[in-house]
Amino acid sequence: MEPVEQDLQRILDRELSKADTSLVMLNVQTGDGRTVFKGSAGACGPDVPFYIASISKIYTATLIMQLVDEGAIALDQRVQELLPHVDLSDIHVIDGVAHGPRVTVRQLLHQTSGLADYFESRLLGDLKKNRDQSYDLGDVLNWAKALSPVAAPGKDRSHYSDTNYQLLGAIVETVTNQSYNAALQDRICRPLGLTQTALCGCDRTPEAIPPVRFGDQPLDLRQALASMAADGGIVSTMDELAIFLRAFMSNQLFNPDNATIMQQWNRLYFPMQYGLGLMRFKLPCWMTLFQETPEFIGHSGACGSLAFHAPKEDLFLVGTFNQLGQGRRPFTGFLQKVVGTVARHGTVS
Repeated sequence: MEPVEQDLQRILDRELSKADTSLVMLNVQTGDGRTVFKGSAGACGPDVPFYIASISKIYTATLIMQLVDEGAIALDQRVQELLPHVDLSDIHVIDGVAHGPRVTVRQLLHQTSGLADYFESRLLGDLKKNRDQSYDLGDVLNWAKALSPVAAPGKDRSHYSDTNYQLLGAIVETVTNQSYNAALQDRICRPLGLTQTALCGCDRTPEAIPPVRFGDQPLDLRQALASMAADGGIVSTMDELAIFLRAFMSNQLFNPDNATIMQQWNRLYFPMQYGLGLMRFKLPCWMTLFQETPEFIGHSGACGSLAFHAPKEDLFLVGTFNQLGQGRRPFTGFLQKVVGTVARHGTVS
């Protein structure tokens, strides 16, 4: 094992020693596809498939942008026009004004619709108690209607809501006349040669997926994860996730002009920003004694899954902590330590 690999493995081992941690997986690759490190600590090896959770949103954003490229939809088109069979008239009402019919595709992608988040508000508590359940878009909309909207549509701040991506998944299925997984396979997986990437619960779902945990308890959430689909239901491996992320960041999957559009950042929650299906994380210098820190662009998930590109260093980092409720864990020093270790060994400029 090379010295850089030894040091990165030590980082994983230290993470494993922390409370409520049974698995840490990490794959680090350079921009030209060279693997700097692929390893794991804990229950499974580094090649097992895992639930990528909200990283699925990048795949959904890719499918939407492909449909935009084809002229099948427009970013500023109203969602109600694309989903005439779905009643959005009372999903978003503020001071007696119904905003639902005016919500656009761009606002869903950018998390600026103001729609309430069904996952955090309605579902997450049950999942932490290992109460698995199947649901559909109708259930999601009913849950969202029972919650207060967080803002009027189109504001210059993003409010994270899985409800947005449930609607985007419905748009993909309606416009393509395919299931979400069929569109995923036809438009992303087959062109990239991905054979271990699929929607949870479909006939292509890989076997031997380690269960997500909450604390020490393994959770059986297969019905809920299959229902998440566009907002969090994809299963993949670190190798295939890295292939997808590299293709996405190099604009192989859609018109390169869209890259600028997708990286128009809004404030999400400090210091996180949100684009169109993308997160941006960078600590300000005043938080780090005015030392420069890496920028990370990609997405994380509620179980501590991560898929990020560090543009300056041209490194791709993917992996998971596989713990429900630990979506922020990659940002508590882990990503920075990994990039700093690789840089210290001279692997990147």
